[in-house]
Amino acid sequence: MDELDLLLAELALNSAHSESEKSSKDAAAAEVPGAVYGGFAAYSDLPAPVAAPPALDCPTQELDAVLQGFLDEEDPVSSTTPPPLRKKQSVKRKTEGGQEENKESSSSTAAPETIDDLLGGLSSDLEKIGVRTTAKGHCASCNKCIVGKMITALGEVWHPEHFVCEACKTELSTTGFFERDGRPYCDNDYHQLFSPRCAYCKGPIVTNILTALDQTWHPEHFFCTHCGGLFGPDGFLEKDGKPYCCKDFYHLFSPKCSGCGEPVRENYLTAANGTWHPECFVCADCLMPFADGCFMDLDGRALCSQHFHSRQGTLCGGCSEPIAGRCISALGRKFHPEHFVCAFCLRQVSQGVFKEQEGKPYCSACFDKLFV
Repeated sequence: MDELDLLLAELALNSAHSESEKSSKDAAAAEVPGAVYGGFAAYSDLPAPVAAPPALDCPTQELDAVLQGFLDEEDPVSSTTPPPLRKKQSVKRKTEGGQEENKESSSSTAAPETIDDLLGGLSSDLEKIGVRTTAKGHCASCNKCIVGKMITALGEVWHPEHFVCEACKTELSTTGFFERDGRPYCDNDYHQLFSPRCAYCKGPIVTNILTALDQTWHPEHFFCTHCGGLFGPDGFLEKDGKPYCCKDFYHLFSPKCSGCGEPVRENYLTAANGTWHPECFVCADCLMPFADGCFMDLDGRALCSQHFHSRQGTLCGGCSEPIAGRCISALGRKFHPEHFVCAFCLRQVSQGVFKEQEGKPYCSACFDKLFV
């Protein structure tokens, strides 16, 4: 308030001084040359009356009147449209007293000032009337002082219109941004330039990421190559760099059991030119497992000893057991030597001499007693 009172008092003094000078000039201008009679000057016309200024009730009205007077002197033709801004030029001229006086004039041919020059002039004018404008720093982009709004980011200050995306130059003052090597990027450009790519769709991965087979994937794009289904708790199996669910992997790539035809997954046997589940490796004729683990191959089929010799015709005609050593061939069959006996007396046929009756062997003595 003290500063305002002092300013008003100074303006009042200047106004009174200017009015006294104006009155004296008006009086001098009113004089006209005339004849002098008896030491008195004769005037052709009376001087125009000067209106007395109205009485001012308060210092505020007085200040308004002084400012209006200054405006009237600078721009006699009033207009509601403000004049265009012109660059001020300082011109020196000599007054009648011989002293130099600075006068500001506007050039009609001067180019319009830039925003920065206008802001600088505004700062100077504000400082002249006692309003201090403190610079908030220098913009990291244009390196000019920041007086109004500013943005603090990446450890520096920026004009809002100068804090833009490094790639597309979009203003980032009202949106979020990402930082890379000390430079700001908008959301779209950052992910397009730096985010990992999905091995399936080749698009950037923005949120959730899945890493498998030395590649990155969108979780919804990591699925079975054959059926297209997402992987469950059993996980996946890999073939030639591609993921497969367990069912399709075994169906497509696992060897098939020679017994049941289903894929072999874990324990298996390789025998008789095939791959087998342990429970499927049985005799081809009796379908019984091999108790001692031994089997005989006949034309690619696994057979137990009994059925192998049966198909080969090497079962003893007397005991029905396989013949491994010497044998006697008679009556269209084979016999162990000790099992080729007379059907009546059950004694071994000596020297292989026997007589046959209804497909049975008899010694000579028994044949004569029974049939002669």
